[in-house]
Amino acid sequence: MKVVKTVPELNRLLAPLRADDKSIGLVPTMGSLHEGHLSLVAAARADNDIVVMSVFVNPTQFAPDEDFEAYPRDLEQDIQLAAEAGVDVIFAPLTDEVYPPGFSTFIEVAGAETAGLCAASRPGHFRGVTTVVAILLDLVRPTRAYFGQKDAQQLAVIRRMAIDLALPAEIVGCPIVRDPDGLALSSRNAYLSATERAAALVLYRSLQAAREAIESGQHSRDKIIALVERLIAAEPLAEVQYVEARDAAGLVAPPTLTGETLIAAAARFGTARLIDNIIVEIKET
Repeated sequence: MKVVKTVPELNRLLAPLRADDKSIGLVPTMGSLHEGHLSLVAAARADNDIVVMSVFVNPTQFAPDEDFEAYPRDLEQDIQLAAEAGVDVIFAPLTDEVYPPGFSTFIEVAGAETAGLCAASRPGHFRGVTTVVAILLDLVRPTRAYFGQKDAQQLAVIRRMAIDLALPAEIVGCPIVRDPDGLALSSRNAYLSATERAAALVLYRSLQAAREAIESGQHSRDKIIALVERLIAAEPLAEVQYVEARDAAGLVAPPTLTGETLIAAAARFGTARLIDNIIVEIKET
């Protein structure tokens, strides 16, 4: 496995592979790798000749009061885990490699994909996400790029950007990976105390309750949201940030839920802001 830290190094490494018409799978990460990231690697490994992973904590997607400085970083461990998982190239640039001095160009998706959910409490977040992903897609020029369904809004935003800008890479969404008790894997789980981690299980339990209600015939968007909000709020250590029910593809918010529906929630547990979601298929009767 090769580890490169500059754009010229990356270009020199990938140019002959592109010339040989090798398919390239890109797995963008902010490091602090866990099994969720490694599941993206497995999908990329199965689909492509070459797997490139970026490890870059992107400053433009953090607000001034967020955890950019505290975000967990362990490049040596990430390199070891990536190598064991079958990554061929790690691109681990410094900030100036991604955002050269004088950088002043940003990409922003405006529409249902960036209305509400995480965008409501994280202004500018998705502008930072789309900008860095567009840069990585341009630098790597992958055949496919892999993103986790846990960040459902991010996945929808990136798909919209790729469609609108006619980007050639296929955007591949991969299933959420969970601990045996249901907690969705996240680098921010490292912030949780044992008590907070136990409390955080309310996220998945509340989403499962929403699934059961939908499957029992409750298709009112407002009532499903109210159910999940009530269940999360009953946990004393949880501070609800949002609960949403949207069309899974375009993230529009119909009053009556139909088709593939995303139920998503975010809450704080101590210093950790956690998100989770499920997709429920509502069949017409």
